[in-house]
Amino acid sequence: MGHADETEDRPPAQVDGHASAVSAVIQYELDGAWVVVAHGAYDMSSLLPLREALESAASKHARVVVDASGLTFADSSFLNLLLRIHHTTSLRVAGPAPQLLRVLELTGANAVLDLRATVEDAVS
Repeated sequence: MGHADETEDRPPAQVDGHASAVSAVIQYELDGAWVVVAHGAYDMSSLLPLREALESAASKHARVVVDASGLTFADSSFLNLLLRIHHTTSLRVAGPAPQLLRVLELTGANAVLDLRATVEDAVS
């Protein structure tokens, strides 16, 4: 494993219906790919650290993997982010949690994004 970087943000407010779980972004290099671990809940109010991590990774690395296995909630702003990053680099989404997989299937994004069962599958 190579260089690692960790960013955590505060839990979004529970008022206004925003996600209430803490979101964390951990990043590292694995077998030539840059892995960004998205853990927790992501909505418009909590997406900034993940957006910054993915935009930075996409500008520096030919292959970026989002480890989505630890997601507890993701709304359309998260989906929009994945689709935007997909257009700038080779993006793979590893281990999408059932809630995210359902959103990807309902929107047809599963046919556009490169989904993999595990991070190991995604970096190979």
